[in-house]
Amino acid sequence: MSEDNKDPKDKAEGKFDKAKGKAKEFTEDAKESAKEAKEKVKESVKEAKEKAKEFAEETKEAAGEFAEGAKKSAEEFSEGMKEVTESDNKKILAGILAIILGSLGIHKFILGYQKEGFILLGVTIVGFVLSCIGVGVFIVWITGMIGLIEGIIYLTKSDEDFYNTYQVGKKPWF
Repeated sequence: MSEDNKDPKDKAEGKFDKAKGKAKEFTEDAKESAKEAKEKVKESVKEAKEKAKEFAEETKEAAGEFAEGAKKSAEEFSEGMKEVTESDNKKILAGILAIILGSLGIHKFILGYQKEGFILLGVTIVGFVLSCIGVGVFIVWITGMIGLIEGIIYLTKSDEDFYNTYQVGKKPWF
């Protein structure tokens, strides 16, 4: 029977059956595509997890290296400070403190001259109190000059001279 002679109902059923078949094909294709996409997503997630693990491990290693470096630097600094403050020859520390804070006598305390340190500190305090009447400024200026001169003397002496004069010989002034 030719297409023209068929009943419209038969035509519609034929078209409907064709559409059903195409829909089944599309559904199967969509299911396959969904499965493939699902697999790809699983693989991507797996790769992302692995990369995140690697990154976390690298970060841990970097943090550990940084911590070790910081500890090493702190230990070196600590050793350096001990060397400067506990060494037999305190020439540089005493010289710099004498120039900067000489009027307070801190350099005398560093060298172990407590009596002379207290004398400089006391005279400076008295000078600050008397600065109201003008005389105190002169007194503070004198103690500052004593510190400056001693600091320059300390720094210009050789290490051996400084050690023999101020630490072994216990020469308290100039």
